[in-house]
Amino acid sequence: MNIGFVSGRVPNVTPSEALQLCENGAIIIDIRLDYMSRFKRFGVESTLYFPVNICHDFLTKLNKDKVYIVAESATSMQSREVVKNMIQAGFQNTYNLAGGLVEWERDGLPIKIDTQERLSGSCMCQLKPPKRKQK
Repeated sequence: MNIGFVSGRVPNVTPSEALQLCENGAIIIDIRLDYMSRFKRFGVESTLYFPVNICHDFLTKLNKDKVYIVAESATSMQSREVVKNMIQAGFQNTYNLAGGLVEWERDGLPIKIDTQERLSGSCMCQLKPPKRKQK
C-alpha cells in the first residue's frame, strides 16, 4: 500500500489514510495528556492512550511488527518526536498523524465525545479541564 508522505524525515499519514490503516489492523497511539483525551477521543477501537509524559515507558511493551499511528491534538510536534524515537527503536511501520485529532474531526471521521469532560480556553494551546463543583 503506497500511502502517506515524508516531512522532515518523519513518515506522515492523513486522517483518511490513518482510518484506512486502522481498518486493516493499525493502532493509533494517542499521546495527548489525560485531561485532553477525555473530552474527544478517536472513534476507532484500535486506539491506545499513552500520554506523552509516560508513553516511552509503554513502547517496550508494543509489538514492533504492527503498524502504529502516533497522534496528538493538532501541532504534531510531540508526536513527530515519538515517531522518530519509535523508528530509532526498531518500529518500521510507524507514522505521524498529520493534523492530529483536529484534522481527523474536520474530515468527519469517527470521534467519541464526553460532554462532561468539555475543555475550556481561548485557543488550542490554553485548553484546560473543566472546573468541578465541590460537593
